[in-house]
Amino acid sequence: MPLFAVICRDHAGKLQTRLDTREKHLAFLKDQPGLKMAGPLVEEGEMRGSLLIVEAEGLTQVKEWAAQDPYKAADLFASVEVIEWKKVIG
Repeated sequence: MPLFAVICRDHAGKLQTRLDTREKHLAFLKDQPGLKMAGPLVEEGEMRGSLLIVEAEGLTQVKEWAAQDPYKAADLFASVEVIEWKKVIG
């Protein structure tokens, strides 16, 4: 099954939204069987986005999955990009 990278960038100044929604976001991720890795993008010592690696049947499935993230519902993300990713090392 292919792997996909979900690259999310936060709206500027939304750190508190991220912190307030983090528990729901992490609970959502724990229930996702295709999730291989996940973590925040950090700029200047502050969480400002997310990177997730997801194994799934296809791009549409991952986009639909990402749209259910509580961070998305909280309007945290300025952008969400989903692209196929190929593991080479690691």
